[in-house]
Amino acid sequence: MATAKKEKAPTPAEPQVLPEQSYPVLEGFVEKATSDDIGALFKDLKTQLGALKGPKAEQGKKVGKAIERTEELLSYLLQVREKLEADRKGKGAKRR
Repeated sequence: MATAKKEKAPTPAEPQVLPEQSYPVLEGFVEKATSDDIGALFKDLKTQLGALKGPKAEQGKKVGKAIERTEELLSYLLQVREKLEADRKGKGAKRR
């Protein structure tokens, strides 16, 4: 006679409370960076990715595309920052 194993129903796990995520290094970089800083940030990495040969070259291409997209997004953040700063200065001049 086969005995059936009794399986306990899994107990519901306590909901995890994740700490508020913040990225102070990235935030600090975006607050102070220039477009030249963004180019310099990834320059060495892109050079090394371009030197990959063999099977790793395909992975390097994917990483290179991701880096390009990251540079675009960072550039966009800098443009938004500059626009916000210009708007603040414009409002400050109107109040005087």
